[in-house]
Amino acid sequence: MSAQPVFEAQYVEQRSRVTTFFRLILAIPHFVVAALWGIAAFFAIVAAWFAVVITGRYPDGLYGFIGSFNRYITAVYGYAGLLTDEYPPFSGDTDSYPVHLVLPPAKTEYSRAKAFFRLILAIPVYIIAYAMQIVWEVGALIAWFVILVLGKQPKGLQDMIVLGLSYQQRAAIYYCLMTEDWPPFTDPPRSQLDGGPSADLPPVPAATTAPGAVSESSGLTSGDPLSGS
Repeated sequence: MSAQPVFEAQYVEQRSRVTTFFRLILAIPHFVVAALWGIAAFFAIVAAWFAVVITGRYPDGLYGFIGSFNRYITAVYGYAGLLTDEYPPFSGDTDSYPVHLVLPPAKTEYSRAKAFFRLILAIPVYIIAYAMQIVWEVGALIAWFVILVLGKQPKGLQDMIVLGLSYQQRAAIYYCLMTEDWPPFTDPPRSQLDGGPSADLPPVPAATTAPGAVSESSGLTSGDPLSGS
């Protein structure tokens, strides 16, 4: 069984009403970059499919490029989905960002058959990911109203968004051929990544922590079928 990516999100209760109100507008530059980068990533995935089917190996350059895109888009979704108020970087270097995806290293050898039939094998994952997308988008919509009223993000809504978005992003890694097993509904421990780091999520930067805020790492454990105002 190949290692699964791990989605991590810090929870900070106190939130900015102003940046929450304008969140989708503030995220527009990232949506543009994500769209352009996504076009290049699509062709890279196609090239990776041929490489894996023919050689059984995932080229390091393609793995790094596609992985960087997935880390970037995870941060963008995390920001747009109100998991954090911190503006994301315009790069895939998101290890210190409050919402990020930890990827396993590439396998030394991949199954040619699993890669060849990926579009068929991924059908159940598409269905679940679609449902999970609705879960996190509904959670983000409710959170938008709650934060505007209270200036706080309830932990339950944070967990709801994490549940849906984390599965969606693990599914994306499966679509990209970077892992061969169906994504679990919840996150495996980070220490189980093959050769991956086992350190805990970095603490919340002091600049983003408001008085009375609570910080913790949000990740959920494994299973397997496929500035205020």
